[in-house]
Amino acid sequence: MLYDAYEMQRSMLAGASAWANVGAEWLGNPANPFAYFGGGPVMASALEVFAHAAAPRGKPHFGLHQTMIDGRPVEVIEEIVLKKSFGQLKRFVRKGVEGGPRLLIVAPMSGHYATLLRGTVERMLPFADVYITDWRDARQVPLSQGRFDLDDYVDYLIEFLHAIGPGAHMLAVCQPSVPAYAVACLMSADKDPCRPKTLTLMGGPVDTREAPTAVNTLATERPFAWFEQNVIATVPATYPGAGRRVYPGFLQLAGFMTMNLGNHLMSHWEMFKHLVQGEDLEAEATKDFYDEYRSVCDMTAEFYLQTIDVVFQHHKLPKGEMTHRGRTVDPGAITDVALLAIEGSRDDISGLGQTKAALTIATSLPEAEKAYFVADAGHYGIFNGSKWRKQIAPVVEKWIAAHD
Repeated sequence: MLYDAYEMQRSMLAGASAWANVGAEWLGNPANPFAYFGGGPVMASALEVFAHAAAPRGKPHFGLHQTMIDGRPVEVIEEIVLKKSFGQLKRFVRKGVEGGPRLLIVAPMSGHYATLLRGTVERMLPFADVYITDWRDARQVPLSQGRFDLDDYVDYLIEFLHAIGPGAHMLAVCQPSVPAYAVACLMSADKDPCRPKTLTLMGGPVDTREAPTAVNTLATERPFAWFEQNVIATVPATYPGAGRRVYPGFLQLAGFMTMNLGNHLMSHWEMFKHLVQGEDLEAEATKDFYDEYRSVCDMTAEFYLQTIDVVFQHHKLPKGEMTHRGRTVDPGAITDVALLAIEGSRDDISGLGQTKAALTIATSLPEAEKAYFVADAGHYGIFNGSKWRKQIAPVVEKWIAAHD
């Protein structure tokens, strides 16, 4: 019923958005006298803000067609290296450029598409041969394709590293810090030649007992059964994944929007003022952010619930209790995968110290192979924006170059 109610509301808002867009264009048309005086500009701006907020959204495109290397433009082509049921390994091929560190960027499976890391990829393209985990919306995966949980996530990452080959580096942003770390443990224990040379963890919930945030509190103040009963829904018959049990992306988005509701309201108020004053570039910047932010996808119920249990409620990785298909994930097995932990001092999703814990539990790794960096940034500023481009990315590049 939850998903059906959402779909009905989404359809209604889509129609309202279309009509609001028509109204905004009519009121803003240069041939319309009301576009120049009275309440015309204000009404047009208000309708445009509403139309943008209520518009339905699908999977965004990366749109990275070019990068600059040594002062010259280089064409970039997206290539699918390996395709699986719940995700694919995508490579950004720099046409005519050979060599460079091979970097696997592990995107979060947390309600947003991998394009949330567009800025991360864009900044690393001049430096590295970049790959990314391009996860699929669970509602688009037929039930016949089976299930997908945290163990499968780990399997996918190992398979992706094998596809890239020996000598690659791995960078995990937020949620995948735990499965990426588990991969480093398992592949190190097996002396797998394709284990990453370096693993960079950025704003990840390795140990959520450190500086708990509102997100962590939400996951621990309710019993596990509450999540099973209240946030899991069934995909409607209108999608390929009909009948699949999922944690809907719209619930994840609602949670994040509510957590910082005041900031989001102010952002839309500023957008409205920019439109009224004719400052289109400033308004477009806000629109671009929310186009990505509101583009959400579903997670399988088993993956979401297992993550709640393993990562947030029982802290199994830092306590040495995490298992992968019955096998213990031992942080002490990491002996030669250089670890870099990056945190934001103003991160309200993964608190300060949660990612740094990855260095502490790697008891067999020499201290010289561990590094820690704190940026004056919030959660999204760690991997997007000017702080990422100018302060954080150079640290990542230096770390990778030193171990390539």
